[in-house]
Amino acid sequence: MLRNLLALRQVTQRTISSTSRRHFENKVPEKQKLFQEDNGIPVHLKGGASDALLYRLTMALTVGGTVYAIYQLAMASFPKKQN
Repeated sequence: MLRNLLALRQVTQRTISSTSRRHFENKVPEKQKLFQEDNGIPVHLKGGASDALLYRLTMALTVGGTVYAIYQLAMASFPKKQN
């Protein structure tokens, strides 16, 4: 029983440990250089094709939602006449 508790303690210490076993390369300086480059591209599009796609999708949803909200407001403002 004690042996099982000690083994469990060791396993939890390994998984909850604050040190990471994997070492990742620091890419922050590369990203800083990319985003600080003065090339005339807006900062929200400097990430590449995925940023452009996300930007266009966001704009389409925003415009579509605004048009739909105005349509619903107009329909609520002018109710249908009952015969």
